[in-house]
Amino acid sequence: MPILNVIEANCKYPGSGAKPRGARYVGSMVADVHRTICYGGIFMYPSTTSAPNGKLRLLYECNPMAFIMEQAGGKAVTGKGSERVLDVVPTGLHQRSPIYLGSADDVDEVLTYLNA
Repeated sequence: MPILNVIEANCKYPGSGAKPRGARYVGSMVADVHRTICYGGIFMYPSTTSAPNGKLRLLYECNPMAFIMEQAGGKAVTGKGSERVLDVVPTGLHQRSPIYLGSADDVDEVLTYLNA
């Protein structure tokens, strides 16, 4: 998975004297997003080969957290280009979506690697 290579190269072993960043996973999206808002960073739940549309539900997981993150000054995207989560038009009640949310700078950095 290319995103894992990006995380390892740029977060765990950053160059130019930057401070390494650690990975945290509480297991609850609300708690993980709260931690991201309080301490910075990015929350990622990408699509996989077994779940090409992602696993989190758009209407009652992705959209509420995307709204909160954007109100806090961050970004929330699906990873498909630079499509905002809040711009996705639902086609079903239980539609799923990948999500990347966090500080605008961190999300933009991940997007450069996803869309390369």
